[in-house]
Amino acid sequence: MLAFLRKRRRDAVRREPFPPAWREILDRNVPCFGRLPAEDQQELLGHIQVFLDEKPFEGCGGLEITDEIRVTVAAQACLLLLHRETDYYPELEVVLVYPSTYVARGREVREGGVVVEGDHARLGESWSRGAVVLAWDGVLAGAADMSDGHNLVLHEFAHQLDQEEGPADGAPELPERSMYAAWVRILGREYERLLRDEASLKRTVIDPYGATNPAEFFAVVTEAFFEKPRKLRAKHPELYEQLKAFYCQDPAGR
Repeated sequence: MLAFLRKRRRDAVRREPFPPAWREILDRNVPCFGRLPAEDQQELLGHIQVFLDEKPFEGCGGLEITDEIRVTVAAQACLLLLHRETDYYPELEVVLVYPSTYVARGREVREGGVVVEGDHARLGESWSRGAVVLAWDGVLAGAADMSDGHNLVLHEFAHQLDQEEGPADGAPELPERSMYAAWVRILGREYERLLRDEASLKRTVIDPYGATNPAEFFAVVTEAFFEKPRKLRAKHPELYEQLKAFYCQDPAGR
């Protein structure tokens, strides 16, 4: 019954007119929206409406939350949901936004298993349950240039997808169980390849930060898939096909 009522409410929200002021924000802050096919634009507008109806935002570090912040974040987060069955990031309870880079307490495991605790400067993070944290200037920068391979919102919300079925491990919930064998084989191989490239300082289309662990690898290749799709397809065709099947999109073919 709850699922039925939730679906009915979401359908009603998607049928509401999209506010013209929100559309102006998209045109100004999220240029990739205008490059989508018309049907994708319409689907994305509906996803944005549902996302903003369900997910609260809180300002941190003195930042006041505005519609500009909410719409700019939601548009990029919902880009990952196009053409897919979605429950709109079910583990996400709040989006926390700082004006800029913030400092958070964290733990770092270094070589030899040494654990170091301390304060770390961050642009964003995704908690396994409850929150995504973002720096507003990083959000704007990522949205403004959708070809540099770096997008804070795509990165952190890819972690949210990864965390829907448990701790982030680089293997999100796939549409079919039969897809897991190829996913593990291909992404595992590409992850090992990135480790070798990083060790040899070899340049690659995939951000070296992806070599941190499999979860970061998935988030980083998601950024590359949407921001450098043709280069990713040319250099890593099997990896591209796995992401294409998962996201049900073909950005290199647009």
